[in-house]
Amino acid sequence: MELFQWAGGQKSYRHSFDVYYTLIDKVGTEKEFKVIDSLLLQMKAEGIVLRESVFIMIMRHYGRAGLPGRATSLLFEMRSTFSCEPTFKSYNVVLDVLLAGNCPKVAPNVIYDMLSKGISPTVFTFATVIKALCAVNEIDSACSLLRDMTKHGCAPNSIVYQTLIHALACANRVNDAWKLLEEMLFGDCAPDVNTFNDVIIGLCRVDRVLEAAKLVDRMLVRGFSPDEITYGNLMQGLCKTGRLDEAKLLLKKVPNPNIVMYNTLINGYMTNGRFEEAKAVLDESMVGTGCKPDIYTYNILIHGFCKKGLLSSAHQVVNEISVKGSEPNVITYTILIDGFCKKGRLKEAEDIIGEMSNKGLCLNTVGYNCLISALCRDGQVHEALELFRNMPGKGCKPDVFTFNSLIYGLTKVDNMKDALCMYRDMYMDGVIANTVTYNTLIHAFLRRRATEEVFKIVNDMLFRGFSLDKFTYTGLIKALCEDGAFEKASGLFEEMLSKGTSANNLPCNILISSLCRAGKIEKAREFLKEMICRGLKPDVVAYNHLISGLCKMGRIEEAYNLFEKLKSERICADAVTYNILIGSYCKAGLFNEAYALFDRGVVGGLVPSTVTWHILVTSLLKRVTRRV
Repeated sequence: MELFQWAGGQKSYRHSFDVYYTLIDKVGTEKEFKVIDSLLLQMKAEGIVLRESVFIMIMRHYGRAGLPGRATSLLFEMRSTFSCEPTFKSYNVVLDVLLAGNCPKVAPNVIYDMLSKGISPTVFTFATVIKALCAVNEIDSACSLLRDMTKHGCAPNSIVYQTLIHALACANRVNDAWKLLEEMLFGDCAPDVNTFNDVIIGLCRVDRVLEAAKLVDRMLVRGFSPDEITYGNLMQGLCKTGRLDEAKLLLKKVPNPNIVMYNTLINGYMTNGRFEEAKAVLDESMVGTGCKPDIYTYNILIHGFCKKGLLSSAHQVVNEISVKGSEPNVITYTILIDGFCKKGRLKEAEDIIGEMSNKGLCLNTVGYNCLISALCRDGQVHEALELFRNMPGKGCKPDVFTFNSLIYGLTKVDNMKDALCMYRDMYMDGVIANTVTYNTLIHAFLRRRATEEVFKIVNDMLFRGFSLDKFTYTGLIKALCEDGAFEKASGLFEEMLSKGTSANNLPCNILISSLCRAGKIEKAREFLKEMICRGLKPDVVAYNHLISGLCKMGRIEEAYNLFEKLKSERICADAVTYNILIGSYCKAGLFNEAYALFDRGVVGGLVPSTVTWHILVTSLLKRVTRRV
C-alpha cells in the first residue's frame, strides 16, 4: 500500500485500471473493505473508467466475508455512484452471494430490479432465484418464474426442474412434482436418478406405493438404474402399507440388497406379527446373499417381540446375539427392559440390568425412565425416587420424562406437596416442563376439588408460554361445572373453540349434563343449538342428558319429542335413551306407552340391557300388586 501511494505521487506516473484491480483484489483478500471504498472513490476522482470486472471481484470478496448485504448495495451503487452499468454478470454474482450467504428472501428483489432496468436474465439467473424462492417455501412463485423463462428467451434446464421437483415433493405436492417430471421426460431435459427419487419418496410418503412402483418400472424402461435410495424408499413404502409379499419380491429383484433393505423388511414382518417370516429373512435370505445381520437387525426383532408381549422370545434373541457374532448394546437391553416394565414384570427387568452390568454396560436415561415409570405406575414411588437420586452418580441426567413419571407417581399416592416440589426442581435442574407435566398436576388437583390450586398451575402454564390443550380445557370445564360456575365453564368452552383447540364431544356433554342436573334445561337446550350452529355434531350422550333432564322435571312429552328428533339428526338412540324414557313412563304409570316404546326399540334393533329388563319387570310387578 505504501509503494502504491509513493508511486501515485510521482509526476511521470499514473495508476492504471489494472494496478487498481490487482491492489483491490489483495486488499479484499484481507477483508479491508474500508480501504476498498476509498480506492474506488480515488479511481473515480482520477477519472479512471471503472469496469464491471472490478465490482464483480469486490462482490465475491463480500460474499466470502459473509457480507451479502454489502454486495447487494454495491450492485445498486455501480450505476448511481460510479456510472458503471451492471450487466447480467453482476446480477448473477450477487444472486449467488445472497444464496450462499443464507439471504434467499432478497433474491427476488434483485431479479425484479434487473428486469425493470431492461437487463435480460440468463438461465443461471432464473435457476438461482427459483432455488431461493423454494428455500423460503414460495414454491408457487418459483413455478410462475419457470413459466416466465421462455418469455425472456431462456429454456429451463435440468437443474431448474430438479430444484422445483425436490421442493414440491418435500411440500407433499407430489402431483405437481410428477407433472414437472413428465415435462422433463417429454422435453429436452433428462432427469437423473435423484429427480426420480424425489417423486418416488413423495408418493411413498402419502402411501401411493403402487404408483411409485410403476415409476420405478418406467425408470428401468428408459434406461435409468435405480439406486439404493430408490429401492430403500419403495421397500419402506410397501412395508408401511402392509404389502410385505410385494416387498419380499422386490428385495429379490434388487441387484445388491444392503442391510437397511433387509432390516426394513424384517421390521415390516415384525410390525405385522409375522415373526416366522421375519426370522426366515434373517436366517435364510441374508445368509444366502452374504449380508451379515447387524445389531440394528436384532434390535428390530427384540422390539417387535416386546411390542406383542412375547418377552421370552425377545430375551431369547438377546441370548443368541453373541453366538451369532454380534454383541448386545445399551439400546438392546433398554428395549427389553421397557418391554418387561410395561408388563409390570419389574423383577425380571432388574435381572436384565444385572446381565447388562456383567457385560460392562450401564443404564442410560431412557432405561432409568422405563424403570421409574413402571415403579410409579405400580405405586412404588419410594423405590422410583431412589433410582432418580442415583442417576447423576451414574452419569445420567434426568429429563422431562423422568420428572413427569415421578410427578405422576407422587400424585397417585396423593403426595401433592412433593409433586409440586418435584415440579419446581425441574426448572432448577434446567429441565423445561411440558403439557403432560401441567396436565398431570391439574388433573390431580381436580380430583381433590382444589380449584384454587388448579388455576395457579394453569396461570403458571400460560405464563411459561404453553397453551391449554383439550384435556386441560375438559378438566377445567368439569371442575367449574361441579362448582356450579356454569357461566365460567361456558366461557372457557368458547375460549377453547376460539383458540382453535380441537374439541370433542366430552366437554360439551359435561356442560349439558351439569346444566340438566342443576335444572337449567332451557340453558342446556340453547347450548345444544349453539353447538349445532358452530358445526359441532352432538352425540347420543348429549341428547340422553337432555331427555333425562326433561323426564326428571315431569316433561315426558317434550322428552319424547326430542327422542323423535334423533332420527332427523342422524343419531341412533341407544339402550340408555330407551331406558330413560321407558323408566319415566313406568314411573308416571304410563305402562302402555312404556311397552309400546320397548316393542318399537326391539323392532328397530335395540338389544335390551339388564337395566331395561329390570325396569320392565319391576313396573310389571308394581302393576300386578296394585291390581291385587
